[in-house]
Amino acid sequence: MEKIRTRYAPSPTGMMHVGNLRTALYEFLIAKHEDGVFMLRIEDTDQERFVEGATELIYRTLDKTGIVHDEGPDKDGGYGPYVQSERMKTGIYMEYAKKLIEKGEAYYCFCDKERLASLKTEVVEGKEISIYDKHCLHLSKEEVEANLAAGMPFVIRQNNPSEGSTTFHDKLYGDITVENAELDDMILIKSDGYPTYNFANVVDDHVMNITHVVRGNEYLSSAPKYQRLYDAFGWESPVYVHLPLITGEDHKKLAKRSGNASYIFEEMIKSGFLPEAVVNYIALLGWSPEDNREIFSLEELIREFDYRRISKSPAVFDYTKLKWMNGEYLKAMDFDRFYEMAEPYLKEAVKKDYNLKKIAAMVKTRIEIFPDIKEHVDFFDALPEYDTAMYTHKKMKTNAETSLAVLKELLPILEAQEDYTNDALYQTLSAYVEEKGYKNGYVMWPVRTAVSGKQMTPGGATELMEILGKEESLARIRKGIELLEQT
Repeated sequence: MEKIRTRYAPSPTGMMHVGNLRTALYEFLIAKHEDGVFMLRIEDTDQERFVEGATELIYRTLDKTGIVHDEGPDKDGGYGPYVQSERMKTGIYMEYAKKLIEKGEAYYCFCDKERLASLKTEVVEGKEISIYDKHCLHLSKEEVEANLAAGMPFVIRQNNPSEGSTTFHDKLYGDITVENAELDDMILIKSDGYPTYNFANVVDDHVMNITHVVRGNEYLSSAPKYQRLYDAFGWESPVYVHLPLITGEDHKKLAKRSGNASYIFEEMIKSGFLPEAVVNYIALLGWSPEDNREIFSLEELIREFDYRRISKSPAVFDYTKLKWMNGEYLKAMDFDRFYEMAEPYLKEAVKKDYNLKKIAAMVKTRIEIFPDIKEHVDFFDALPEYDTAMYTHKKMKTNAETSLAVLKELLPILEAQEDYTNDALYQTLSAYVEEKGYKNGYVMWPVRTAVSGKQMTPGGATELMEILGKEESLARIRKGIELLEQT
């Protein structure tokens, strides 16, 4: 069996969107699952849409996600160059287009803009397109040569038959048959000498020995045109896998230009997501393992990934689910790495000189993305203004009166306490609980409320007091007593 070779062939036209990233990931997984080769090819023939810095962004994204290519512009595997504009300079596309002309499968077209504008248009899938009428196909060899000699601008068009049909096979969708009469004579070489995306793609995939091509199912409608090119050359086409659409939670297609930054990889990382969590989540947008597992490392994905289990129905990008998954990754993360990534967020939220490592350990299992840190720890710097109604807790059987009594009794005990470590404080409070015959929460709830001014905190009463220290803890408990007395 020949070695599987897949390629990720992005156009450097901007940021990496989840749709592009999923294509890259699936191409990578298909190759790696079978111990094959994954290639990066830059398709920059659309000069008008080229964005400065976009190529570097592609490299950076692949690097961060661990989707490592075996061959590419920076790693020659003997199939280079791997950048289409450089390939074009070798004359490869013109050479293959001329082969099709010799076979009668393509022809020179000299029609000017005015003539093309006068052609009749048809509406196909909601888009108005003009169907070329094969006018230049009927020029004699002498006329063509005279036009070329005179330097007339031209394009090269595919000569599609107007009778019969073309069948294209997709691994997920099966056979797709189209009447040839519906196929336009698409342009292969543009008037600037550059190949069209469709043509360059087919030529490159063939000469680079690509065995599997993965792309979005929006390309299904143009698939028969690709098939016609393979047939015209007498080449075997690669295995095609068209992926389901990714929609937002509104079930509308995720548009690259919708301005929604939450679907762009760089923006996701900036907003506190981990690359490995994003990769894990994106792998499940359209593919499911045999069991209902959800957390996979990249190595596990390589082992488990079978493209035959890709679904045809649209995948919904569920932001809440992604956040949950990211939280699971944070929980499982090595503490030192977590602290290194969390530190900037902690420093922004806590300006006072507290032990940030201890605070980080508290929030590690409670956040889903790094920016969540702020709301969990902002009370360390300053006690927020709070409503004394918070002291009332049905389950703990506390209210403003019982809380006031507990805090007043504990104040002198805590003033006398020298050791403000979590363990020592916990022992002191437990001893008080036992002596009074109270339930734990009856005492801990008012203390925690007083020292934090919040209903939800990342740690228990004594853990917070250890970080705040004796002076600040006592000041906050006195403030609690004062507020409760006013009530």
